Amino acid sequence: MSAISTFFTALFYLSLAIFLIGMARKIYQYWVTPAPLKIPTAPTPLTQTGVVMRMAREVVLFESLFKSNKWTWLFGWLFHIGLLLVLIRHARYFWPGDLPEIFLLIQPFKYAAFAMVIGLVGLVGRRIFVERIRYISAPSDYLMLIMLLVIGVSGAIMTFTNNHTDVVMVKEFASGLITFNWADMPTEINLLVHLFLVFVLMAIFPISKLLHVPGVFFSPTRNQVDDARKKRHISPWALKQEQSHEVKLGETLGEDK
Repeated sequence: MSAISTFFTALFYLSLAIFLIGMARKIYQYWVTPAPLKIPTAPTPLTQTGVVMRMAREVVLFESLFKSNKWTWLFGWLFHIGLLLVLIRHARYFWPGDLPEIFLLIQPFKYAAFAMVIGLVGLVGRRIFVERIRYISAPSDYLMLIMLLVIGVSGAIMTFTNNHTDVVMVKEFASGLITFNWADMPTEINLLVHLFLVFVLMAIFPISKLLHVPGVFFSPTRNQVDDARKKRHISPWALKQEQSHEVKLGETLGEDK
């Protein structure tokens, strides 16, 4: 393997380890954080099924964002749906051996790159030109958007212009990362920039605002049933702590006897 292929291979495993460990730690932190109050945002679901349907609408359609601001919803939804389709299409590079026929059906997903880039341009413009958003924007907000935009543009350049890269070599390199059958990668500048920023984004994901991806599922304003008048609400974590305290108290009293 060449030095540059070795560097990117090592960077991939390092970034993946940081991503998995960081995400596991943050999800655990979300999981054990007490939610002592019933605070679902109106209109509130009265059943668990209603909560599931509400979360589905929130994750798929960005329901609350649609009600808040239509332009932000449009650009945000375009970016997220474009990113999802692009990621699905990228699975073909990591698939070892010959591709199943299903990958022929997702080939048109490459055009989702335009939706992704348009959405990101709109979100960057919102940060710059909307005064109240610009006022609360931190440098990291711009950094995330710019990184994603460069990733999207560099990928689109390799797909839709004459600056193609060797797709066969890319597949051998990417699938080799999964099977540990490491191979050399192409060295076109667009590909190197694309992969480098993807790996960096993976590493910083667990400490960035992009954590709204798992965080939305732990939001008490979204995942709670509005049944405060029917049953007493006790945080699962608080209940577990209370039960643990009772067990220790019982053991202590037993020893005293």
